[in-house]
Parts: sequence; structure tokens; C-alpha cells
Amino acid sequence: MFSKKPITILQQIAQLQKRGLEITNEPLAEKYLTNISYYRLGEYWYVMQADKEQHIFKPHSRFTDVVALYNFDAELRLLLFDVIEKIEISLRTKLIYNLSHEIDPWWFCNSEIFIDRIQFTRTLAKIEEEITRARSKDVTIKNHFKKHKDDLRFPPSWKSLEQVSFGNLSKLYGNLTHKVNSKDSIAQEFGAVNHTYLPSWLQSIAQIRNFCAHHSRLWNRNLPGTVKLLPKPPNPWIKDNENIPKQHEFSKLYVHMCLMKYLLNTIQPNNQFTTRLNDLFVKYPNVDPNALGMKPNWQHEPLWLDKR
Repeated sequence: MFSKKPITILQQIAQLQKRGLEITNEPLAEKYLTNISYYRLGEYWYVMQADKEQHIFKPHSRFTDVVALYNFDAELRLLLFDVIEKIEISLRTKLIYNLSHEIDPWWFCNSEIFIDRIQFTRTLAKIEEEITRARSKDVTIKNHFKKHKDDLRFPPSWKSLEQVSFGNLSKLYGNLTHKVNSKDSIAQEFGAVNHTYLPSWLQSIAQIRNFCAHHSRLWNRNLPGTVKLLPKPPNPWIKDNENIPKQHEFSKLYVHMCLMKYLLNTIQPNNQFTTRLNDLFVKYPNVDPNALGMKPNWQHEPLWLDKR
């Protein structure tokens, strides 16, 4: 049975020092541990331990480096959240516009245009929950139900899907039957050629968005799932074949950031994603880019060249 007792912050500091972590400014360490839990920070000092069973640190491991890693990760999440927001809004807009014109404004309720009926039912139930929550808070949804009391349907897609999470939007898109023309046309607008590749990109980005939203660690994280890469992307990609992430590297963040950059370049060609990401590595020189799967000179690949 678990038998460890909670220890005070001063005891936490003493324990870290005993295990070999250099803490030269104890009041500052106390301030950090008062506001960031021991176990949350522990995700960043874990790699600094030579003996992970006894939690003994490698020589010259410093608390200041732990804090730097933590701050780098926090700023990285903010950067990616900003990028993903643009992708999410663009996907939502394309789904609403294309499918409302091809099918009708209530296409997202039509089980006939989805491949997996069970997944469709689950997704629609989640959408209903999101719209129900919005009914008491969002003015547009509230006014729609007030004005159309006798219409028992969901509000049309341009109202309903504004309340829907990126995860559910990606599920709607991925589950569309291939007979729906909009599935390919949306992929083409994003530079993804056809429906074969885009669903896996959106799914991975939605997972990363959730990590960002819940303040979860991205640095040195093994990401779940996999993605399909285009063999011949129509838009600027990675020129050096050695720098194209391989299947065994898909658990690292870099390949997913490449896909974010690829999509963002179609939405906002003059974005500064590369500059902002590179500035983070400059600001935090102790961060090992390999922990994110970064490739040598990644900034100079055609994909990553920011337009001025």
C-alpha cells in the first residue's frame, strides 16, 4: 500500500539538495514550489536524474535549469495554441461553408454522409452537450431558440458548429464518407491533396491543442497516435530528405509542428511561426532541441521560411 506522507516545501528543497540538485537560491526555489507543484516540476527534472529509482541527480544538475525548461514549455504551449487557433477557425469555416452548400445547413446531423455510424452518434451527442451549454451562455444560440421555438432541430451549422471543439470538428471531417465532395475540396484548400492525409493531421493537432489547454507538458513528451505524410506535397515542404521525420520519430513534437506550419502557410502566408519558435530556443539555450525531435538547420527548410 502507498505509505508516503506529504512533506513541506522546505523539506522538498532539502530532499532535492540531498539527491544532488543544485539550489543556490532557496527563497526563490521556495517561491516556485509554492506556486508550481513538486510533481509538476518533477516532469522537467526527471531527465536530469542518473538513478531514477533512487532519484539521484547527475552532476551539475541545477534548479535554475529546471525552471528554464518549465518556462520554455509554458511559452511553447502559448505559441502553439495561437497557431492551432488559426487552424481550428479555418477548419470550422471551411466545414460550415462547403458542406452547407453541398448538402444543407444541417449536414452534421445527417447520418447518411458519415462512414462510422457509431462514431457519428457519439460525436453528435457531444455536439449536443456543447450546444446545450452554449444555450445559457451564448447570445446567438440563446436568441436562435427564443426566435425559433417550434423548430426542434439544432441551429444551422453556422451557428451550431461555432460552439463545437476542435476535436469534434476533426472527428466530423474524418468520418465524412468519401462520396462527399467537400472532404477532398477542403483537403485541397489546405494543401493536403485529398482526404487520405488531412484527418490524421487534424487528429494529432487536436490532441496537442488539448495538452496546451490543460497546461500539460509538451517538452520531451511522447505523443500518441501517428500521421500520414504526403509523398509529394504541392506546397513548400522539407527539401533535405534526411530532415523529413521518419515513422519512428512521429512521437516527437517536431513532425506535428511541421504539419501545423504547413497548414498555417495556406491560412496566413505571412505568419511568423518560425521566427517565434526560433526565438524561444535562443531565449532558452539550455533546452535540448532533440527532446522535441528538431532537425539540424530546420529554420532554413522551404517549409519553415517565414515570408516578410
